[in-house]
Amino acid sequence: MKATLILENGMTFVGESIGATEDRICELVFNTSMTGYQEILTDPSCAGQGIVMSYPLIGNYGVNSEDNESSRPWAEALVVRHLSRRGSNFRCESNLDDYLKEHGITGIQDVDTRAITRILRSQGTMNGMITCAEHFSIQEALEAIRAYRVTGKVDVVSCQEPYVCPPETDCGTPVPVAVMDYGVKRSLIGCLTRRGCEVTVFPAHTPADTILSGGFAGVMLSNGPGDPADNVEIIAQVKKLYEADIPLFGVCMGHQLLALAAGAQTRKMRFGHRGANHPVRDVRTGRTQITSQNHGYVVTWESVDPAVASISHVNVNEGSVEGLEYKRPGCFSVQFHPEAAPGPKETKYLFDRFVDLMKGGDFHA
Repeated sequence: MKATLILENGMTFVGESIGATEDRICELVFNTSMTGYQEILTDPSCAGQGIVMSYPLIGNYGVNSEDNESSRPWAEALVVRHLSRRGSNFRCESNLDDYLKEHGITGIQDVDTRAITRILRSQGTMNGMITCAEHFSIQEALEAIRAYRVTGKVDVVSCQEPYVCPPETDCGTPVPVAVMDYGVKRSLIGCLTRRGCEVTVFPAHTPADTILSGGFAGVMLSNGPGDPADNVEIIAQVKKLYEADIPLFGVCMGHQLLALAAGAQTRKMRFGHRGANHPVRDVRTGRTQITSQNHGYVVTWESVDPAVASISHVNVNEGSVEGLEYKRPGCFSVQFHPEAAPGPKETKYLFDRFVDLMKGGDFHA
């Protein structure tokens, strides 16, 4: 079945329908990862977005139940050059096309994803629509596309009730950790439970007083979708956590929310960072590490008050802020994804540092 991708700038790409066939409007972003399409689709940070995979062959190892980052996929649409109809991996349980159909994800293949990526890089992230209709009004479609905005997605992806994840390893007395679920990934929780933590995951709007009275050794602020500055009520609660004497570790949106709570500002990037090959320099050590990233907003360099925080990590490609170490003891954050799903594992040491902090150690130990 023929499908058409319509971009906000009026450009159209005609290809073949994959997945569901319903019309779908979303924010189009590109991801440069060669693998990990299942983790990307199930990352709650992708809620409201259509993913353009720049690598030309997607689906070649199929899908399986172990690689999901949440209970369901959150991406609205998938755009690929070629979709493999069969997975050739021993862990494969089904093919990607069936997975897309099962979860109602609209997709298109046989389009030039390199050209689409170049458009999004030069003109910036824009909205788009995938339709299987043979006849449609381009003007009506463009009006609907341009009116779309990703809003309120944190409330949609966050859990509704707290739940507990026990430690996976016996490291003595479990370390009790509160994780604020703005769109948390299972792999992030796993990085804590594998280090002997007992993780309690809380809904995004849980009051700070509930966390601070819960006897936790530390708080992790998770990743999540949308514009961080939209979450005014959540930022107010994060500020209370920041002002309390408890270790804090923010990742991706958690990093941005923490910065906003401490007085810094964020801005939307032209096309964001999405992929598993982004080089980041650790300012303290001078070492460059390859990181996994998935974000469209960034903390602005000029808004970081040196009396409040120092910039701990910098993006090598374009110099944006990738990490902050706060003057307030036991508080740090990073823009990238140290849990590495998908992606390299070079920055998982940050979880070790967080656990050491919660046990009373020093961040630089």
